[in-house]
Amino acid sequence: MARPKTPILSRPAIRQAALTLIDRDGLDGLSMRKLAQELDVQAASLYSHYRTKEELLTEVADAVTAHIDVSGFAGGDWREGLTVWARSYRDALAEHPHLLPVVSAGPGRREEALRRADAVHGGLVGAGWPPRYATMIGASTKYLIVGAATNSFARGFDDDVRVYRDRYPNLSQAHRLAEHATEIDDASFELALSAFLDGLTGVFAEVRVTPPA
Repeated sequence: MARPKTPILSRPAIRQAALTLIDRDGLDGLSMRKLAQELDVQAASLYSHYRTKEELLTEVADAVTAHIDVSGFAGGDWREGLTVWARSYRDALAEHPHLLPVVSAGPGRREEALRRADAVHGGLVGAGWPPRYATMIGASTKYLIVGAATNSFARGFDDDVRVYRDRYPNLSQAHRLAEHATEIDDASFELALSAFLDGLTGVFAEVRVTPPA
């Protein structure tokens, strides 16, 4: 049987090609025309699968965030739940940093994102946090994660020692930061997360809601 002249398209194949394009060229580099060129098809063929670029981006974001883990809340330990959620959320953003504006914008009507938001809020309230605090904790944790994923602190310093010598005595080792950026950024995130959770522990003792007997 002769092979079809036009490549067979599927939604998963289109999503993967879009993600590859975004990873390579950035979010602004994605257009339906460019994506069609990558897939060696006409742009009109894509619209039979996705009506708009926004619809496609929604599903790409869902695929990228599919491994964000909210199962830690299941046992009733809110610290464990937040820790597992925060680490897996940061990992997802770090793997595809160009998608950060889409993923971090909020769940909107994305089913998987709403399911995770429901699990986080429900896990916090179920553990004894008042609903208002649960909402603020969810927001605060997201701010921490997105901030950590937006830029590398360590890679923001030039690796030329002459930039700092004589003029900035307290930054005499700053030229070495970029070399150890991954280690520094990972440890810094863990420090911030631990300090955040420790602070919440004190608040929890004051506001905890005890379920009726």
